[in-house]
Amino acid sequence: MTKVLNNLKPALLWEVFEDICGIPHPSKHEDALRAYVIAFANKHGLESHVDEIGNVILRKAATPGMENKKGIIFQGHLDMVPQKNSSTVHDFLKDPIKPYIDGEWVTAEDTTLGADNGIGVAAAMAIMASDNIKHGPLEALLTVDEEAGMGGAFALKPGLLKGDILINLDSEEEGELYVGCAGGIDTVALFDYKEEAPKTTHEAFELKITGLKGGHSGMDIPLGRANANKLLFRFLYEAHQLDLCLSDVKGGTLRNAIPREAFAVVTVPKDKSQDLQKLVKTYEDIFKNEFGSTEPELSFMLEKCEMPSSVMDAQTQKQVIWGVYGCPNGVMSMSTDMKDLVETSLNLATVTTDSSKKTCEVVCLLRSSVDTAKHDLANMVTAVFELAGAKVTREGEYPGWKPNMDSEILKSAQETYKQMFGKTPGIRAIHAGLECGLLGAVYPHWDMISCGPTIKFPHSPDEKVHIASVEKFWDFLVKLTESV
Repeated sequence: MTKVLNNLKPALLWEVFEDICGIPHPSKHEDALRAYVIAFANKHGLESHVDEIGNVILRKAATPGMENKKGIIFQGHLDMVPQKNSSTVHDFLKDPIKPYIDGEWVTAEDTTLGADNGIGVAAAMAIMASDNIKHGPLEALLTVDEEAGMGGAFALKPGLLKGDILINLDSEEEGELYVGCAGGIDTVALFDYKEEAPKTTHEAFELKITGLKGGHSGMDIPLGRANANKLLFRFLYEAHQLDLCLSDVKGGTLRNAIPREAFAVVTVPKDKSQDLQKLVKTYEDIFKNEFGSTEPELSFMLEKCEMPSSVMDAQTQKQVIWGVYGCPNGVMSMSTDMKDLVETSLNLATVTTDSSKKTCEVVCLLRSSVDTAKHDLANMVTAVFELAGAKVTREGEYPGWKPNMDSEILKSAQETYKQMFGKTPGIRAIHAGLECGLLGAVYPHWDMISCGPTIKFPHSPDEKVHIASVEKFWDFLVKLTESV
C-alpha cells in the first residue's frame, strides 16, 4: 500500500498508524495486528507478553538513574469499529483501511478510519520505541475486544503489570484531561415469530433509510442525530394501517454506533401500494423537516422487490413494531455535577430478523455515570419489551470510572500542559466507556488519567483525526513521561 502519511509529524507515530491501517483489525479479529505489535517490540528491543485472552503487554527498562521513578503504563485497545455504508464495497476482515489527508485532517475512503484507537496504540508504541525520551519504567497495555464489550479489560488478571500510573490514550479531544467515564450495559430483546405465506393479493417492497451520519453512541449522542431504527419503526407504526406485512428487517450494525441505515422488506395489498408510496414520501418530508440541520443527506426510499418466501405472523409483527417504536432512545438526562455532560443515554442500536431461527433481535446499549440510573433505564427498556412479548436479557455490564480530583498524575498533567502551552487543560468526564473503570477494579492502586488528540465522528465512515492535534498530543505525552 502506497504510504500517504509519511510527511506528517511525529514521523514514527504516523508510520505506525499507517501500518495499523494496513492490517485488518475489527473487534475479535486482532491476531494480525497483535503479531505486528510483537514484531515491532522485537525490532526495538522491547519485552513483550501476551496474556490468556490476547492482550499485549510491552515493557521497557528505565533510563539509567531513573529506576526509582513510578512506572507508567500507556493503555489503548487494538480493535476498531468496522463501519461503512451499504453501498461501499469493503471487507473489514481482508481489506486495508485507506487513509488520506483532507486539509487539516486524516480520514479514510468510505469507512471508519480506526483512529479510535489506532492513534493511541501508535503513540504508545512510538514512545516505547523512542531512544530520545528520558523515563522511568515503562509499560504498554494494548487490549483486545474493547469495542465489542471490553472483553480484554474484563479478562485482565492482577499481577501482570508493574506500574503505578495508567495513562489511557483513548479519549478524543486535545486539550482535555479525562478523569471519569460512564458505565454501560446491553439489553437484548428477542422475539420469536411464526412464518406465514405471503398473501397472493399483495406485492412486495423494500423500505430504505440511508444517508444518516451515525457516530459514536456515547460521545455523539447529544448531537441530535437521527437513529435509523427509530425512523423506520415510526413509519412502520403508521403504515400498519395499510394491512402491511413485515418479512425482513436489518437496522444498524453495531451496539456502540448510532444506526445510519435501516432496511425492511414488506408486502401490502396491491390496491394500497400507491398509498404506501405516498406515505413514504410524506414521512421523508417529515424526517427531513425534523432533522434538516443534522441530517442533510437523509434519504427514505421505497423500491419494488421480489415477493419474499414468508412474512412474520400478524401478532408478533405488531409486538415488534410497537416495542421498537415505544423504546426510548437518545439522551435521557444530563449531569447536574458537570456542565454539558450527558449522564444517561440509550442507543437503540440494532434490529435484525433471522429467518433461519424465526427471531427478531433488538439490541440497545445503555450508558450512565450513575449506576442506579443505568439500572433504572435497563428496567424501563425491559418493561417495554416484555410487555411487547419479547424475552429480555442483559449482557456485558461494565462499571463507570469515578473521578479522583486529588490524583497526582492529574496534577502533574495539568502543570505540564500549562507550562508547555500557556493554558490549563480542561478536566472532564466522558459519556463513553473507557476501560479505566474495569482496569482500576483489577489494579486499584493505579493513578489514572485519559488523554488523546482530536478525533471527530468515531464509529462512523466520517471519522477523522486532526493532524496538528496529534503532534501537540505527542509533545505533551513525551514531556509528561519525562516529568513524572
